[in-house]
Amino acid sequence: MRLLAEGPNELPRSGRRTPLRIAIEVIREPMLALLLAGGAIYLLLGDLQEAVVLLCFATLSVAITIIQEARTERVLEALRDLTSPRALVVRDGQRRRIPGREVVRGDIVMLAEGDRVPADLLLVQGRDLQIDESLLTGESVPVRKMAAMPPDRTVKHRPGGDDVPAVFSGSLVVRGSGIGEAIATGARTEIGKIGQALSSLESEAPRLQMQTRRLVRLFALGGSAVSLLAVLLYGWLRGGWLDGILAGIALGMSMLPEEFPMVLTIFMAMGAWRISQVRVLTRRASAIETLGSATVLCTDKTGTLTRNQMAVAELRTPGGAFSLLNTSDLIPEAFRELVELGVLASAEVPFDPMEKAFYELAAERLPRRPGASDRQLVRSYGLRPELLAMSNVWRKSAGDPDCLVAAKGSPEAILKLCGLGADQTVSMRKDADAMAAQGLRVLGVARASHAESGLTDEQTGFAFQFAGLVGLADPLRAGVPDAVATCRSAGIRVLMITGDYPTTAKAIAREAGLDVVDVLTGEGLMALEQEGLSNAVKTTTVFARIMPEQKLAIVNALKANGDVVAMTGDGVNDAPSLKAADIGIAMGGRGTDVAREASSIVLLDDDFGSIVKTIRLGRRIYDNLRKAMSFIVAVHVVIAGLALMPLVFGLPILFGPLHIAFLEMVIDPVCSLVFEAESEEEDIMERPPRDPQEALFTRRLVAWSLTQGLLTLAVVAAIFLAGLHSGMPEHEVRALTFFALVASIVGLVLVNRAFSASLIAALRRPNRALLIVVTVDALMLALVLSWPSASRLFQFGQPHLVELVVVLTAGCGLVGALELLKSRYHAA
Repeated sequence: MRLLAEGPNELPRSGRRTPLRIAIEVIREPMLALLLAGGAIYLLLGDLQEAVVLLCFATLSVAITIIQEARTERVLEALRDLTSPRALVVRDGQRRRIPGREVVRGDIVMLAEGDRVPADLLLVQGRDLQIDESLLTGESVPVRKMAAMPPDRTVKHRPGGDDVPAVFSGSLVVRGSGIGEAIATGARTEIGKIGQALSSLESEAPRLQMQTRRLVRLFALGGSAVSLLAVLLYGWLRGGWLDGILAGIALGMSMLPEEFPMVLTIFMAMGAWRISQVRVLTRRASAIETLGSATVLCTDKTGTLTRNQMAVAELRTPGGAFSLLNTSDLIPEAFRELVELGVLASAEVPFDPMEKAFYELAAERLPRRPGASDRQLVRSYGLRPELLAMSNVWRKSAGDPDCLVAAKGSPEAILKLCGLGADQTVSMRKDADAMAAQGLRVLGVARASHAESGLTDEQTGFAFQFAGLVGLADPLRAGVPDAVATCRSAGIRVLMITGDYPTTAKAIAREAGLDVVDVLTGEGLMALEQEGLSNAVKTTTVFARIMPEQKLAIVNALKANGDVVAMTGDGVNDAPSLKAADIGIAMGGRGTDVAREASSIVLLDDDFGSIVKTIRLGRRIYDNLRKAMSFIVAVHVVIAGLALMPLVFGLPILFGPLHIAFLEMVIDPVCSLVFEAESEEEDIMERPPRDPQEALFTRRLVAWSLTQGLLTLAVVAAIFLAGLHSGMPEHEVRALTFFALVASIVGLVLVNRAFSASLIAALRRPNRALLIVVTVDALMLALVLSWPSASRLFQFGQPHLVELVVVLTAGCGLVGALELLKSRYHAA
């Protein structure tokens, strides 16, 4: 009945829009509408090839949007898979193995080592139970669970911390066993609340896309107004309304900015390919540009800065200490027994990360002693609430009546077992506190010898001798300090947001090179109002004991302060903040499906340093995009001016729709590929992030684009007028002007290749695309000018060699003049 009333134990499916509905909504977008309108114009003109190109881009845009809309559903699917394991329950007095989705509130669920918890459970019984909750809290160390007797169903428990009498859906049993009563299923579980948060989040449209849309609208409105004016002007002054309509179409096409969406698509697609070469997967290509303008990088500790794998970091005995962090040497003989006892006090087949660390250390850096494998496990003593230690009794060899007893546990528990004197107790506590202050998880180790025939029922019955302390840590990933330093030089703040303890978080942050002043805990964050949180995120670099919804609150506070936020993570607990951030960066190797699906970018090699490479590429892509856009605007000024000039001054019509189509659909997009392939500026990682509110076209860039366009227009128009004045036939004037325009466009490409470098320095940079483009343009131009059929189609005459040389000389002069002016517009 409860299964019918409350639904299956899985996340509810959100209503999905049909592909047809999504497609209709996309077609309403101005950018796509212009693409379709351009295609329709070419179809009306009978230019099928160019119409097909535009319609292909329109289809691609629809497909990308449909894929984007399906991302939220894939995130929820990943969450459903994670939260639907098989479960062992007790029903009608019988144990039954059922699908996790059939677990209902009130079921009694049996838990064993290696099980995935199927629902939120209130523990009624636990035996040495430890749970890995890193997917929910980010804590790399399993937490201890203790059943509360009698169970209190009125208290609301949260993940994280030891001795919580509840276990949570999606977590993993790493040690012991337990029995719990299901108190929440499906969307009502802690992990289900994360899923609900994801489904309610909306991914923001990238700033660059919004800016491009506004730019396209302005060009479309301006082009429409000028085209209508041209038709009226031609019809009124010359009386040829049909010719006026054709001239208006040509002028409208010259101002139709169809290159903008095309160039944006090309740059983002090629950028995603380039980034994939450094093993970074781009799930949302526009995030590349946004990452280049990131001002804050929020990173999880566990699995992001660290390897999410416990390792022994320090050994201490009464005789001294040995650090394993910066050395790969073998364990000194004085510390051999401490490591061996740690292994012997662990399970034979370890699940616990700390026990795995003991085994790995012994296997890698401790030569085996002869006969060590002959020991046999006689008895084990597990953790108890009143004594947080465990012991294993080992038979040394056949015929030996004495057994070796190895114990490990909290320093306080080992102190109790050993019964040390006052001086030794003070010394051990001082050592343990010093190790804990470094962010280490500290365990005490002890040994005893006892006859097998008289084993006691409790660990306290053995005469233990203190062996030493072991400090364990989740090691920092190699290269993290360098990556953090590079982020700092690029003006990017790095914040650590973790569910781990403040001491551990502070130690890791300092090791990573973060500027640690204060640590803000989740409890302290809860006490802050919105204004207080907004102020806190401006100065705090380390956040500890943070819950998933608090990570989301931190990201939102940073965004409200005007920051562009990049968020890294790998666990389920990171998914809402990954999706809410301007750029979500997931770890591909160790990360969960949920984190990957919620992110914009996935680091396939889990290398934190890859973020820096991606930032570098993001800045390069944005720089090159601005160069391409500036070039396109300059070219539009020239083409529109040449199309409008004959209408205003009563001169012969220079270009028709065919000429404009040739220029815009062949030369402009191909030339834009040159900018995409351009190498980065020299100061790319030494300048601060650009202002998030900065327009794609700043006033300085607009002025530079107009200067280029007007100066180029003046040169080409002068050639046009000089040809007419000299009595040159109209067809030859048109051909010579067209040749001058194409040569000038190539010159504009050369000038715009670099903002800071000179033309000579830029020519030294390898750019295969430039060579290909210039070659293709030269061949096409030669074909149009020399092939009679093409010349007749374009209404071209045959210009003389001397005239072509004069035009090329004028083009070189134009490039020189623009090169001199460039430094003024791009000076710091």
